Amino acid sequence: MTADGSEQERRRSLALRPGSRAESEPTCRFRLNWRHVHAGDGSDRSAFLTLSSLWLCLGPESYWTEVCLAVAAPWKVVTMALSFKKDLEKYKEIDEDEILNQLSEEELKQLESALEDMDPENALLPAGLRQKDQTSKNPTGPFNRDGLLQYLEKEAMEYKDREDFVPFTGEKKGKVWVPKQQPIETRKEEVTTLDPELEEALSSATDTELCDLAAILGVHTLVTSTQSYDGTTSTDGYNNVIKGETVKPVFDEPPNPTNVEETLQRIKANDPSLTEVNLNNIKNVPIPTLKDFAKALEKNTHVKKFSLAATRSNDPIAVAFGDMLRENKTLRSLNLESNFITSTGVQALVEALRDNDTLSEIKIDNQRQQLGTTVEMEIAKMLEANTSIVKFGYHFTQQGPRARAAAAITKNNDLVRRRRMERDA
Repeated sequence: MTADGSEQERRRSLALRPGSRAESEPTCRFRLNWRHVHAGDGSDRSAFLTLSSLWLCLGPESYWTEVCLAVAAPWKVVTMALSFKKDLEKYKEIDEDEILNQLSEEELKQLESALEDMDPENALLPAGLRQKDQTSKNPTGPFNRDGLLQYLEKEAMEYKDREDFVPFTGEKKGKVWVPKQQPIETRKEEVTTLDPELEEALSSATDTELCDLAAILGVHTLVTSTQSYDGTTSTDGYNNVIKGETVKPVFDEPPNPTNVEETLQRIKANDPSLTEVNLNNIKNVPIPTLKDFAKALEKNTHVKKFSLAATRSNDPIAVAFGDMLRENKTLRSLNLESNFITSTGVQALVEALRDNDTLSEIKIDNQRQQLGTTVEMEIAKMLEANTSIVKFGYHFTQQGPRARAAAAITKNNDLVRRRRMERDA
């Protein structure tokens, strides 16, 4: 390659050397080799337009933008370097709002059209403002829903339907479909003929003998429930016909007759005749009243059994009865089943039972929520430490606490049996 050729190649590439001005500050360089844009005469203008369009797409955000253009002719090399940072400093103090306010409506439309051509999506605007207003009608007034509905109905009534290409005349064409009639199968009942000796024996047999024969053949269910085994038949029974018995109505249990207020006063008065309190299924007992029952039982020395099942009791009630168990030394049985007590209330009862050595039976099963593994483990630990509880009404969901609780209850029952045998001896 000659020296002239290497010089041309150097000018065409316009490569940057180390330590030059472009490396000392951020630049944006477009290199356009003449082989890519040279297509004959007049290619200089096309190359310049190509580079200009690249610069417009990128924008003048960079500190320094250098546009390099290499042309095929060895005698003609055009290099344009523009410092846009210095030229754009004079536009910093311009007030855009003031300029926009001075534009006329026609100029604003022209500006909007130009901006749409430059950035059709206009990502900097909110989505609701990207669509320009294309309405040319004058506003008719505030929104009127009834008027709008009447207008739509009127337009729908006045709109002419599209005419059918073939008018409907109601003429039926083709064959009318007639479903095929399935032949009805007729079954003839088979007549069973028996030997004359069997016919004579069955006709002269009594009901008791027929019942015995049916039991032997395994068809005793054909005898009605109103027939007894000995063959005696009631007046409304039918031989050899299955007939159900009349359903006997089962009535609901009567409501709990316990007088709540009177019972509370008797507990507060420590009535010796009141040894059992049953408030089961009384739904309308207020929460403060139930707390008063727990408070009154702290000093009562005669009530041995207290039942509070299905009374919609919750955690505060359980906490109150936990405090009662720390003070009361007479109560033997406590029932809190079928209530709304959660793990918090049960935890309070468990903590109180660690200090109680007189209660022998407690029921807390069938609550609205499951207690969880942690509470069940605490219950098992409490039963292992408490030696007086011999009946604990709760269905464990975990195998570990269930096994420990069962072993503890068995141990407590064995201790009670030993104490009874020692006392009897």
